[in-house]
Amino acid sequence: MLSIQEHTPLAPLTTFRIGGIARYFAEAYSDSDIRQALAWAHERNVSFVIVSGGSNVLINDMGYDGLVIRIQTMDYAFDNGVLRAGAGCNLLTIIRLAAGRRLGGWEKLAGIPGSVGGAVRGNAGAFGSEIKDFVTTVEALNTKTLESKTFLNSQVAFAYRQSFFKTHPEWIILRTSFVLKITDTGESARLIGDTIAERERRHLQDVQAAGSFFMNPVAPREIQEMFEKEKGAPARLGRVPAGWLIEKVGMKGATVGGAIASEQHPNYIVNIGNATAADVLELAHRIKEAVSEKFGIELEEEAVRL
Repeated sequence: MLSIQEHTPLAPLTTFRIGGIARYFAEAYSDSDIRQALAWAHERNVSFVIVSGGSNVLINDMGYDGLVIRIQTMDYAFDNGVLRAGAGCNLLTIIRLAAGRRLGGWEKLAGIPGSVGGAVRGNAGAFGSEIKDFVTTVEALNTKTLESKTFLNSQVAFAYRQSFFKTHPEWIILRTSFVLKITDTGESARLIGDTIAERERRHLQDVQAAGSFFMNPVAPREIQEMFEKEKGAPARLGRVPAGWLIEKVGMKGATVGGAIASEQHPNYIVNIGNATAADVLELAHRIKEAVSEKFGIELEEEAVRL
């Protein structure tokens, strides 16, 4: 039976550890729970919002005066190289489980914080790999009509940190099917370990942050060339790293209240001690202004504001 709680603190449920209280809150462990929660909200004309792994989100200091539905569907199954995983599954956990079944190819995604559903919604990627490359189908639920539908990869409109589900928030991802490669379990485990070690080297693990706060922007050719000459790496798809731009404008290590643009990876805005959402947003505003003034580039936030 679905339980609707009241006055639930949201900060502990996010990787930022920031945010106020939800007027109503429900944890959905099945598709039935999700439907019940939505029906409850519709019947009472209460606004609602969906969360899952708690990464890539910044919750308002005042909280949310509606129903927060936390997706906890963690079902998964393997069948002839195909993995079908619930939206609430932790991405790193499922990558490791697949490796144990001699299935991989997506090890570069290891360590990206959050859930499978969130990763698919935002087409999460790292080190040149994106989750779209492994998705075959996505099962989703329309929050308005409560109809369900299976989307083919070609229907999801995947793009850089983008998908149909991000531009059509009335659809909730229920579960996703992935086709993976046959791999050696030991080799896959080594690649996962190496990927996480590289993320730790860049100070991307175990910090109170949403993940990368800004998307890597498309830059004018002269800025791309500046980056390529300095870093000896290509500007993929015409984009340069937001963290590099933030460092170039002298905002690396900048602070507002308890929020800092990380010294190790300035595109991570980190809660270093009792930061508020207001602190984070003010720091983000200053970073965006500095980058715009120097380079004429408008940074776009990857982190979702609730």
